[in-house]
Amino acid sequence: MSLSRPELQKMLDVVRATQPIEIDCDVCLMQVGEFAELNLVGKPIPEGLKAIEQHLSICDECREEYEMLCVALRK
Repeated sequence: MSLSRPELQKMLDVVRATQPIEIDCDVCLMQVGEFAELNLVGKPIPEGLKAIEQHLSICDECREEYEMLCVALRK
């Protein structure tokens, strides 16, 4: 199976975004509510939640959950 150019580029982008300390989806989803609330009111993201921000930048599934949560919180 060969990858298309966009698929390969996305994979390389994810590798480049990898940090020394990573969290998995379970940890992200447990804390994404707090992250979303702070983000929606424009408060600074504390250091303890920076890993959530980074995870959302590389994980489509968690980012989709985050975006749906933000829509729900705005109502």
